[in-house]
Amino acid sequence: MVRRKIQEEAEKIEIERVKEESLKQAKQEEEKRRSEELNKEQGKRKQENDDQLSNTSKDKGQINHSKDDVEKVVNPPPRIDGKSVIEDGISVNPRSLCCFHCHRPFALHEILKKGRFHIDCYKEYRNRNCYVCQQKIPFNTEGIREYNEHSFWKEKYCPRHDDDGTAKCCSCERLEPRGTNYVMLGDFRWLCLECMGSAVMDTNEVQPLHFEIREFFEGLFFKVDKEFSLLLVEKQALNKAEEEEKIDYHRAAVTRGLCMSEEQIVPSIIEGPRMGPDNQLITDIVTESQKVSGCEVTGILIIYGLPRLLTGYILAHEMMHAWLRLNGYRNLKLELEEGLCQALGLRWLESQTFASTDAAASVASSSSSPAPPAATTSKKSSDDWSIFENKFVDFCMNQIKEDDSPVYGLGFKQVYEMMVSNNYSIKDTLKEIVSASNTTPDSTF
Repeated sequence: MVRRKIQEEAEKIEIERVKEESLKQAKQEEEKRRSEELNKEQGKRKQENDDQLSNTSKDKGQINHSKDDVEKVVNPPPRIDGKSVIEDGISVNPRSLCCFHCHRPFALHEILKKGRFHIDCYKEYRNRNCYVCQQKIPFNTEGIREYNEHSFWKEKYCPRHDDDGTAKCCSCERLEPRGTNYVMLGDFRWLCLECMGSAVMDTNEVQPLHFEIREFFEGLFFKVDKEFSLLLVEKQALNKAEEEEKIDYHRAAVTRGLCMSEEQIVPSIIEGPRMGPDNQLITDIVTESQKVSGCEVTGILIIYGLPRLLTGYILAHEMMHAWLRLNGYRNLKLELEEGLCQALGLRWLESQTFASTDAAASVASSSSSPAPPAATTSKKSSDDWSIFENKFVDFCMNQIKEDDSPVYGLGFKQVYEMMVSNNYSIKDTLKEIVSASNTTPDSTF
């Protein structure tokens, strides 16, 4: 919502700037038109005078100028000289005006349409349909098609759909197009059918992924020796556990996972919802109360119903929290700890983009190296993914890299810079984080 508000404010400023420039150009065009009319009138008079002189001075050898020659001298054709372009009778300054559709400035060599658009942009602008309702995006009072656009999926839609009750997938963040049926989970979250195809629905389903990520951490020399519970839960149970852990900073973001250190009784999902006929979700959920206790890490909770890739990224993030607690790292700066956990989540997602055969070969070839590769034991080759899964993994990685929240976003950017300076060594980066946590003031979060 913040990014959209900032974008809307930026677009309003841009529109006002373009309007001012357009009015200025219109005024200049009017002055130029009047000047041209005056020049034409003077040219006609001059031509008449020249004709008369020509007729009276043929015997004296004077030159007879043609009307075309006079017109070229008096009123030369327009040129693209870095100052103005004439297209469809409208004067445009490419150095100051921007395309009304893509908001990029005009280059000198580009041909304009209606004096306001690139040619290709104008075609798209005139034919723009809303991704949600499939109708033409309406013009606003200023004659401009006003739309919202997702920063990753680039799907354009009418602004009203953000507030008119249109379902939004809790996983990929896409709005529901008319004619499709998103699935509502038991805790009132919506899930699109593409995300539903690989959704992890209950605690039993997530265990193979749990073992895979433990192997992934062992391959990075961050082996988690302690056994603890991994439970899939509903949103309400996750929020309640978060309150018991006395965590406040998550309130700035949607909580989807939690590494617990307090003894709690948690209702985990042992039998999740299943798809019935005609894509109807059978939402009967069987839960079982489990007591989590016993060590520095009592368990990890993850919200159910998310795709395998997103569930794995969340689990890798929380598993890094667990490793830090189990190995005595209890006083790290909050944003640096969260940034490191985000970096581990990103590393796991990157490992999933490699084919399993390539990953195995990479592990074998670097077994003697002190710095292991990112890819370890991906159970499913990316060659076997659907088109959506290949796009979705890019979406998840983009969410990490482009996050602008004060804890996760800022923390990841700081940690990533450390990793680059340490040649992507997580061990060396952790040492730098410990040093920075001891020498800088505590986080305010």
